[in-house]
Amino acid sequence: MTIPVVIVGAGPTGLTAAALLGQYGVECLVLDRWEQVYPRPRAVHLDDEVYRLLARLGLGEEFAAISWPCRGLRLVDRDLRVLAQFRRGAEQGRHGYPEANMFDQPDLEAILRTGLDRQGRATIRGNTEVTGLSQLGSGGVRIEVTDRVTGAQDTVLADYVLGCDGANSLVRSAIGSSMRDLKFDQRWLVVDVATDADLAQWEGVHQVCDPRRAATYMRIGRRRYRWEFRLEPGETAAGYRDLDRLHALVAPWTRNIPVQELEIVRAADYTFRAQIADRWRDRRVFLLGDAAHLTPPFIGQGVGAGLRDAANLAWKLAGVLAGTLRASVLDSYEIERKPHARSLIRLAKLTGNAMTNGGEVANLLRAVLLPRLHLVPGLKNRILSSETPPLRRSELIMAPTLGRGLAGRLCPNALLEDGRRFDDVAGGRFAVVTLDNPATETRVELEQRGVQLVTVGAGSALHRWLRHAHARTALVRPDGTVSRVGRDLSALGAAIPVFPRSALES
Repeated sequence: MTIPVVIVGAGPTGLTAAALLGQYGVECLVLDRWEQVYPRPRAVHLDDEVYRLLARLGLGEEFAAISWPCRGLRLVDRDLRVLAQFRRGAEQGRHGYPEANMFDQPDLEAILRTGLDRQGRATIRGNTEVTGLSQLGSGGVRIEVTDRVTGAQDTVLADYVLGCDGANSLVRSAIGSSMRDLKFDQRWLVVDVATDADLAQWEGVHQVCDPRRAATYMRIGRRRYRWEFRLEPGETAAGYRDLDRLHALVAPWTRNIPVQELEIVRAADYTFRAQIADRWRDRRVFLLGDAAHLTPPFIGQGVGAGLRDAANLAWKLAGVLAGTLRASVLDSYEIERKPHARSLIRLAKLTGNAMTNGGEVANLLRAVLLPRLHLVPGLKNRILSSETPPLRRSELIMAPTLGRGLAGRLCPNALLEDGRRFDDVAGGRFAVVTLDNPATETRVELEQRGVQLVTVGAGSALHRWLRHAHARTALVRPDGTVSRVGRDLSALGAAIPVFPRSALES
């Protein structure tokens, strides 16, 4: 039997891809080398764009229960004196959710698995090592697997394969893709602590701007905290297995809390890298998440980039499998996602270098310049903004060659007149957002194409959004990205596709 989609890797990216495909009725098999959720904490932050995606999967309340809002960014010197502070309010962002959210990755993976169980469209096969992958001349992919417990070998056939198997991706190697180094390489000690003690610290990220011992502190849960310390040459995590030595690093934040009240969940060294795969697809095999790109953690976009990959590809793949979208639309995945990922990697590199590099001369400059950042008009909003760059032109994004517009950007998940939000109405389909009141025959045609019509009234958030862009109508894709805009529905013309609405509702 040939499975429509096999996903290699049951991390957040692979699980999200399976859940999104399942919403369109696509059966998936997820292969992972671990039997259950990998217990060690890794990623800790995602923004409101990604929170919005989790809510689309029906996991908004579950994520709210495991996450902790981040109240902004504080830049401090080596003595923890505040150089600059950017406070974030408690209000929700343009997508209807907090703009910065801390969490523990095993908790996120657990709720994603629970969502898949409820959906019933995906099977997770644990303790399974993928040992080989080859594409068949007649179409489809053969995956060789080995049971890590019994040693039994097996073959799985798939129409498509999604490689969500991390930085050391076997799938990437199998398609002949390789990582391109974007010139960033730093070794850091990552420390996760659990305690019931009150650290009484400001509820935002603390970034120590010091080239000798750059560090980051953040609260990630009700009783969970993370520190990251840049390691000096020759240092390793093994040198901090002694609790007293490790406690000396975190002591500036833990103050007089006895060391025995701090439970060290993990202390490991990580190399923060900036890399991107030279190609993300070979015929029926795709790379997603860390298999396709590695981002330094300074802007908290690592796990979010992988989930954005899943959101971009899943609906396209579902449409192709259903026969309602041309196979050529799959080319748009790399065209759109690769430049977006590269731009965020470059921003993370820039941020990391500005905060941690440059020696004592740079430290002096930071001491002079950072306290004056608040004088730069609009800088606070820019630093705290969760909005990411627009996607590039593709077969599915009709963006202007020059200038800025709505195409390639996310449609806000705004409140509508009936109290629902845009995503509640669009429901993962194509949607037409318009200021006009279309004729009955137009409404019928949109319904037949599986396109949701969203008419917005004067004064509403989406009304202002369209008018600010000098548009009256926007075609929004199932992933929430604006495909194109026009002055009326007729300007969209044949760009409005047919999409498998019945599969979504099944």
